[in-house]
Amino acid sequence: MPRIFDNIEQSLLPALQQTIGLAFRADFCVGYFNLRGWHELGEYVEPWPGGDARCCRLLIGMSEQPEEELRSALRLSGTAPLDNQTALRLKKQLAEQFREQLMIGTPTSRDEETLQRLAAQIKNKKLCVKLFLGHHLHAKLYLLYRNDFNLPIVGYLGSSNLTLAGLAHQGELNVDVTDGDACRKLATWFEARWNDCFCVDISDDLVRIIGESWAREDPIPPYHIYVKMAYHLSQEARAGLSEFRLPKDFGDKLFPFQAAAVKIAAHHLNKRGGVLLGDVVGLGKTLMATALARVFEDDQGLVHAGVSPPTVKPRGLCLSRST
Repeated sequence: MPRIFDNIEQSLLPALQQTIGLAFRADFCVGYFNLRGWHELGEYVEPWPGGDARCCRLLIGMSEQPEEELRSALRLSGTAPLDNQTALRLKKQLAEQFREQLMIGTPTSRDEETLQRLAAQIKNKKLCVKLFLGHHLHAKLYLLYRNDFNLPIVGYLGSSNLTLAGLAHQGELNVDVTDGDACRKLATWFEARWNDCFCVDISDDLVRIIGESWAREDPIPPYHIYVKMAYHLSQEARAGLSEFRLPKDFGDKLFPFQAAAVKIAAHHLNKRGGVLLGDVVGLGKTLMATALARVFEDDQGLVHAGVSPPTVKPRGLCLSRST
């Protein structure tokens, strides 16, 4: 009789770890893969030399959210056949979802170590990751190959995705498969999908995503961080410079720094209905305020996103002198 792993009375993770520890290669098929969740299994794959016969092959299905499934079921027209262009688009879209995973939560030293190990194992051919795009695949299957004459393949079949929650925490329903004939049939099933023409390799994409993230091996130079922060902090200022222009009768009356201040103030005034214009004595605050008023008096001075009138009716302009 098979054992039941429901993560309540018996957790799948310890059994899976123990079996991997006695195996020389593995085939996993899951609907969802959490990159950080590789911490629970990565150390057991590390001793394997890598290559086709000594690695872990991870097949990720393209799952749908429940609301998408309902829309698909109620759609009048049938599902269009998959073509190469659509497959490439889906690959790019799903690969970006892994990038978004790394933007959630606070990074930890353990997460960083896990992701660096994951990238290294992919580079060393100890782990190969593919996306199955042929159709929506929700299967969860773990096959472990061992040097055991009586039990060469052990399988775990059920509902657990390759995440810490799926393997150990949330309620699931999985069984182990030890019957030789059943395991061979499951291995054949996996092989057919792994070699499908619309099963695409994203191993290099994952290495690139990790290498561009906070888990990269080479730290980002502080100057690059400063430049990126400055770029984002100056976004509204740059928007004002590009979206607004001065009335013609002020074109030669303002210094470049005054013209820039008027445009940036116009952006804030247009967006928020008020702006504070501050500078030291004698640098032309009154002249800049006059030009700003003229921008909003003359609709020809506005080129804000193709909209002539302000999005927010200006309510106030305040001048402040710094000493």
